[in-house]
Amino acid sequence: MVNDHVMKDAARELRLIIDGYVPKFHAIPGEIFFTKPMPHKWSKQEVLGHLVDSAQNNLRRFICGQYEPQPPLIVYQQDFWVSANQYQKMEKADLIQLWQLLNLRIQAVLHNMPEENYSKECNTGSLRTLSWLAEDYVKHMKHHINQIITGSFDVIYV
Repeated sequence: MVNDHVMKDAARELRLIIDGYVPKFHAIPGEIFFTKPMPHKWSKQEVLGHLVDSAQNNLRRFICGQYEPQPPLIVYQQDFWVSANQYQKMEKADLIQLWQLLNLRIQAVLHNMPEENYSKECNTGSLRTLSWLAEDYVKHMKHHINQIITGSFDVIYV
């Protein structure tokens, strides 16, 4: 049986992260936000861009997974998405706002999802329930926020 609170818990936690981290992201000086630790590694700006890509793909999963007769196949190539979106060239404030708005949509979708849809599946390369994806989405976000602001969350994400 799926925990009947999983979506509401994920939605609540997501809202706390959004509200808490938008001002923290804005407070990071631009030279730190845009600096790449190594030429082949993402800057903090690109890590946030990756979270935008994750939000876009997961929003589709959370919506399409509720109504498609077969689990929809929604996968993405993270390095290609970050490169194609050219996040390093984007205005920092615009990227933060995009991250915020996409995650507010996800938060609303999770909060309003009917319980009977929690166990529906989406194919991300492997079949996952929407409730599993919601929990994983929050963990994934915390993992990457730790890359932007070290020590923000006590989370292990594999």
